[in-house]
Amino acid sequence: MAEDVLSQSEIDKLLSALSEGTVSAEEVKAEETQKKVKTYDFKRPDKFSKDQIRTLYMLHESFARLLNTYLSTHLRTMVAIDVASVEQLTYQEFIQSLANPSVITILAVPPLKGNIIVEVNTEIAFAFIDRVFGGTGRSGVKVRVLTEIEEAVMKRFVDTSVSHLKDAWSNVVEFFPSIEATESNPQFTQIVPPSDMVVIITIQMKLGDVEGMMNICIPYLVLEPIMPKLSTTFWVASSVSKDRDPKQLEILQSKIERTRVPFVVEMGSIDISIREFLTLGFGDVLQLDTKVDAPLMCRVGSKIKYYCRPGTSGKKMAVQITGIVKEGDENTDE
Repeated sequence: MAEDVLSQSEIDKLLSALSEGTVSAEEVKAEETQKKVKTYDFKRPDKFSKDQIRTLYMLHESFARLLNTYLSTHLRTMVAIDVASVEQLTYQEFIQSLANPSVITILAVPPLKGNIIVEVNTEIAFAFIDRVFGGTGRSGVKVRVLTEIEEAVMKRFVDTSVSHLKDAWSNVVEFFPSIEATESNPQFTQIVPPSDMVVIITIQMKLGDVEGMMNICIPYLVLEPIMPKLSTTFWVASSVSKDRDPKQLEILQSKIERTRVPFVVEMGSIDISIREFLTLGFGDVLQLDTKVDAPLMCRVGSKIKYYCRPGTSGKKMAVQITGIVKEGDENTDE
């Protein structure tokens, strides 16, 4: 166990007390030999270890980055999103900490059992709604319950947010979030008994000049089946193994093979002046820079990749590949 480290001022005071005689060396030694007792509250047992709290913090840092990118692009304004804290409380303490009204969404997260809560501060909610409707994003709206139209806008916001939350959790567990209910009064959102432990992830959000919080409440009951996976070692190992999964490479290769790219055969080119271009008429002949017996160039996208000869195939024009252009390939220095 780590020992307490005294500051320089505390050391000076202790030495001064010993020299003045107000504190004896025997008293200091007796105090050091006493066992240190840590208070433990049986009403609030710690369900999550420090390593698990650290892993949850790292997971939701990824979520904050994804959400930051989405909101910056969608709202076209300055957005700053960071994880403020990750702590464990009783569910009753969490509910009592919420304002009334709030924008509260209850989510199901199958195959995990139970529900989680996403709560958005009304300041952030009204700033988001104002920005979506073409405003400046300033919240000066009096705190109130959302209208049906505003609820529909916030539902889309929550849908997108939880999709990014799903992506951030993909290295630990794959779940499929869906909205079960929305509420404005925290007292009507009883998803677990009041004394049950929950982990609260507080996200600090800033949209333009408006600052507020988003809280994600995950009960211990939901995380209990995957508690062994909530470790930094497992999270890092799973992310590395996922990157090297051969199935992922096969899927990526199959998608690339189905991708369509333009394939163009160049008959030749010529440079003319604007004056010559303006005088062109029906029947005029332009002499290209390609010789009759010279191979034609084939472009894939914007790169020249093949040499070919023109011909026919049945009743259609065709070309026969006669060579491959190595210059500019991905295996060269260029």
